[in-house]
Amino acid sequence: MGHSAPVWDCRAAIEITKDWNGIDQVVLRNPKGASARISLHGGQVCSWRNDQGEELLFTSSKAIFKPAKAMRGGIPICFPQFGNCGTPEQHGFVKNKIWTIDDNPPSYMADLDGASSFVDLLYRSSEEDLKCWPYSFELRLRVSLRHDGDLILRSRVRNINGKPFAFSFAYHTHLVVSDISEVRIEGLETLDFLDNLCHKERFTEQGDAITFESEVDRVYLNTPNAIAILDHERKRTYVIRKEGLPDVVVWNPWEKKSKAMVDFGDEEYKQMVCVNGAALERPIMLKPGEEWRGKMKLSVVPSSFSLDL
Repeated sequence: MGHSAPVWDCRAAIEITKDWNGIDQVVLRNPKGASARISLHGGQVCSWRNDQGEELLFTSSKAIFKPAKAMRGGIPICFPQFGNCGTPEQHGFVKNKIWTIDDNPPSYMADLDGASSFVDLLYRSSEEDLKCWPYSFELRLRVSLRHDGDLILRSRVRNINGKPFAFSFAYHTHLVVSDISEVRIEGLETLDFLDNLCHKERFTEQGDAITFESEVDRVYLNTPNAIAILDHERKRTYVIRKEGLPDVVVWNPWEKKSKAMVDFGDEEYKQMVCVNGAALERPIMLKPGEEWRGKMKLSVVPSSFSLDL
């Protein structure tokens, strides 16, 4: 007689650990050995490893792992702003807050995205938050690790305030690359972008792909739902697929800015690139009781991948 295959238990694939500050982290695993680690400090994805155990998210060796600041790397959640406008905190304040695990997510989250394991996190604005941003909100985040190793982030922002508010949002995604000078990004060619190095002046991308020879800090507008980041030396490609996030931020600090950041190694710009799914140019407006949803899916495929497929 044959034997039935063991059933994968999504819940058993989740482990709760603590970091060096005593803050809970959630570890997700899939049957092939891939993993993801999410901190309740900021709802930040700190690690994403493939089934060979290779780390795919960059974290600086000089990152400061101490509340109340987010560490440099991984995928911080940027809300209600990205950048230096609006609230006092650059990239918003939820990345510096302690989130909770949500054991009763709403029914629309029943779609598991083919997940081997997942966790639902929740952040509700506090009285302290109202001092710097005077609106009440609820922010939900589901992080899923699929059987094929893909990482999926789903967010929902709900207005529980008595008046409308507007916000911007970004998944501040730090990817590991072998050599930034050998990296190219496809899917953003011919698009308009705002150049943060030129006072947010608007330009049109002229190249057939984005390559790196100096500092880059741009917001690409009205972008397609799929972006490819090709790492020629490792012969692999990151693919970002997104929903509800019309813009893409591309950032690499290069040499001069790297040396100016206390939580970033002088030479580490060579091994990282930020490509962020975002909603920035047109802030999202929510009336009382309304909600917004966004999604980002990260995949790794061989470098023969083409966005035309």
